[in-house]
Amino acid sequence: MKVLLISPGWPKGRLWGELSFKFPSLSLAAIAAVTPLEWEVALCDDSFEQVDFDTDADLIALTAMTPQAPRAYEIAAAFKSRGKTVVMGGFHASNLPDEALTHVDAVVVGEGEVVWPRLLADFCTGSIQPVYKPDAMISMADIPFARREIFKGKDYLLTNTVQTTRGCPFDCEFCSVTAFYGRNYRKRPVEQVLAELQSLKKTNSFVFFVDDNIVADRKYALPLFQGMKGMGFKWLSHAPIDFAADRELLRAAGESGCYGMFVGFESLSQETLAAMGKVTNRAQSFMADARAFRDNGIGILGSFVLGNDGDTPEIFPKLLRFCEEARLESAIFPLLTPYPGTAVRRRLEAEGRIISSDWRDYDMEHINFQPRGMTIQQLQEGYDWLNRSFYSFPSMYRRLFKMHRSVQVFGPMNLGFRAAIRRKRCGA
Repeated sequence: MKVLLISPGWPKGRLWGELSFKFPSLSLAAIAAVTPLEWEVALCDDSFEQVDFDTDADLIALTAMTPQAPRAYEIAAAFKSRGKTVVMGGFHASNLPDEALTHVDAVVVGEGEVVWPRLLADFCTGSIQPVYKPDAMISMADIPFARREIFKGKDYLLTNTVQTTRGCPFDCEFCSVTAFYGRNYRKRPVEQVLAELQSLKKTNSFVFFVDDNIVADRKYALPLFQGMKGMGFKWLSHAPIDFAADRELLRAAGESGCYGMFVGFESLSQETLAAMGKVTNRAQSFMADARAFRDNGIGILGSFVLGNDGDTPEIFPKLLRFCEEARLESAIFPLLTPYPGTAVRRRLEAEGRIISSDWRDYDMEHINFQPRGMTIQQLQEGYDWLNRSFYSFPSMYRRLFKMHRSVQVFGPMNLGFRAAIRRKRCGA
């Protein structure tokens, strides 16, 4: 028996579809790892290779985030018209299983490792069920090493993606992580993570930890970083800005090879931060916190959500000034997006402010709700201006001119974002 795992591509003409550097789907490698050995497993990444709709695979399995869902449904329809059985999992299908079931034969809701072998067994007996949902979340000690051989020969920047924790102890209004994993912060045993890293040393010196908050539990993170010291990895992950306050842990991360962190600043307004539930952020210390990261060799990919109720057109130049003065190595500026399953969607629906549920436009680049502090046009134009300005050569020089070890990561990243933004504008 053969299963074809498919990661739907992002549409061209969108920022994430135009980026030249691609990362693999760790979730599909995790599903491959719990697939019984009698099954042959193949992977297709629709973002850079054509889908073989005439494949001899017996079962087609899709995963998708919300903006990828329409493409996933198109792929599913093409396979179903050829008589194939199609199943789907991931964030979007987990939040809207009834919608997904109008396009596929079965939906996996939530974490798939526990129920995936049962789905395959049911398929073999012709008794596949419409919904598969685990009775409980998987024990983190039972998560096997990802089956990364499915990435072989693919056009990925790197394949060393690793997960050490799941969930987040916080509950930000706009975040879909807690809707999927819950607020229970679960951790793989440190020794298992270190053993997995040891097995990856020969493939690439760079590692990306996909954790949403790798430092939420310092009693876990500190021995992990100490165990990684001397392994020779250069790694990146996600951490909150208040990580800077724990200088021992910050130093341990830097010494273990951390070259960069994705950091959700989200807003420069403390009132806005409180409204969105970002309880750990203190706007008045952002500048000093960014300096602490840099002093430990850790660059920052900052994230600032645009379109909050307190935002006005003045926010765009203010954000640019802050990013340049703080010398943030890179940044993204997502438009507030009311994803299914999030608290912000429930609030905006209750207020009658959702103006579109075209999932293609839920890419953090398009406005799907009625903002309060500015018009839709002002918000869209401000978003476009901020991205162009931040990734202009003068801004890149102001932020990156002083050599820092993280520049080897963030220099190419800046050029990649700049090129994607230019391609997006040319295709508009």
